[in-house]
Amino acid sequence: MAMKMLALDAVQAFVLTAEMKSFTRAAEAMDSTQSAVSLKIKRLEDALGRRLLDRTPRLVRLSQDGAAFLGPARELLAAHAGALGSFGVQRQRLSIGISHHVVGAELPHLLRQIGRTEPDLTLEVSIASSWELLDLFDGGALDAAIVLRHEGRRTDGEVLMEEPFGWMASPDFEHRSGEPLRLALQAESCHVHEMAVTALNEAGIAWQEVFVGGGIATIGAAAAAGLAVAALSPRVAPPGTMDMGASLGLPPLPTRSVVLRSRPSEPTARRALRTFASALRATAGH
Repeated sequence: MAMKMLALDAVQAFVLTAEMKSFTRAAEAMDSTQSAVSLKIKRLEDALGRRLLDRTPRLVRLSQDGAAFLGPARELLAAHAGALGSFGVQRQRLSIGISHHVVGAELPHLLRQIGRTEPDLTLEVSIASSWELLDLFDGGALDAAIVLRHEGRRTDGEVLMEEPFGWMASPDFEHRSGEPLRLALQAESCHVHEMAVTALNEAGIAWQEVFVGGGIATIGAAAAAGLAVAALSPRVAPPGTMDMGASLGLPPLPTRSVVLRSRPSEPTARRALRTFASALRATAGH
């Protein structure tokens, strides 16, 4: 019996689609089209004689055979990358800044995607406010910045997605009628701070600052502890919190565009950044 030879690009298409649960996001990561990725996977399934993915209009998930094949497929890609790197290829470096309003518990998953696709890349990641990251990017300290777009600051990059915000708090948070709403906020220089208090002031809702945090983690901790309400994206809000805006009668908060500004010129860095952006898009709404 002749040994079957699997096309590596088809295996990569399968792994990316399985991990991102989207043909569209996998195509973005591979700088290809959705139809081309679908065709690669179909040919892989024909070669194996197995259906690897169950496809519906809104959902892509592994079949039983696909789940069994995913681990060996990852190992195959890793072995291929290791073979290519056996001659001591010089490592490249990519520095990315990500707004702490954008990335949360899914960061390990995003980094895993880059590590699997570009194992010879040295990755530097900074988490800070959008304003700080734009300053670093404009000063040449970052190759790429993924930030929130705010009025009054030039962010002419690629829009990755729209990020919703909500009034996040512990389900047992208590607000007494007639008392100012207790808020957990960052420093006044934070544009999300400005967005939150503007929405409350325009709605005529009294508020008081009861907690000042030095980052999203501390703001989220105050919300989770039931101390206050915090204007956060559900993506970065800690487990156990929920959007209490409707139950508290608070005004809806606007969405913000998540924008990528980048300048990497090396192919490896560009591929890694494309993979990261696609994986981040794939987490939207999860």
